[in-house]
Amino acid sequence: MKSIIKTSLDRSMSYEAYRDLVKRLAEEHSTTGSEQTEGHKDFTKLNDRRMKRWDKTIKIPEVSQKRISKLTQDITWLVIAESWCGDAAHVLPVLKKIADVNPHITYRVVLRDENPDLMDAFLTKGARSIPMVIIIDDNTGEVLNTYGPRPTEATTYVQRFIAKNGKLTPEFKEDLQHWYNSDKGQNIVNDVTEILCGLESKVCL
Repeated sequence: MKSIIKTSLDRSMSYEAYRDLVKRLAEEHSTTGSEQTEGHKDFTKLNDRRMKRWDKTIKIPEVSQKRISKLTQDITWLVIAESWCGDAAHVLPVLKKIADVNPHITYRVVLRDENPDLMDAFLTKGARSIPMVIIIDDNTGEVLNTYGPRPTEATTYVQRFIAKNGKLTPEFKEDLQHWYNSDKGQNIVNDVTEILCGLESKVCL
């Protein structure tokens, strides 16, 4: 596992580089990933606009900033994503705002289809679901926790719909985007803060 993670880290990029990549692909009507479909290209363009908006508007509440800033353990967030993924477009900008609060958090991004061994080590119910955040101890290289592919409230929302209807519909996916827009990243902030609390008790204070 450590060798897979090391290889993926060597291939990883900063959040800023990922944003530049998505922006360029959107302008070129292109996309990341092995499936170069018109749908994925259109979603890449849409997600570039989403991320641009979130980069400007996401706010971390002061109480959460105080808790996040108490972390003293050096960790890396290795985030698996693709430019066409709607959930990634909502989640990654929030993670960036959280990581900016504490210099002990290093934030790196890798593409799912370019790192199949890594993705297959962190499946969600057998699926290559993204985004997936792998939290790594910088000193030992051990995986401390994971987060994704959706915040907890959205996950419950999705699971409840699938249990009733068998699969996600286009109408539901549109409703999910409305949920992200109304939540403004706060469920992600709360989820990740609690994960940090589990890593270091100081964060819980």
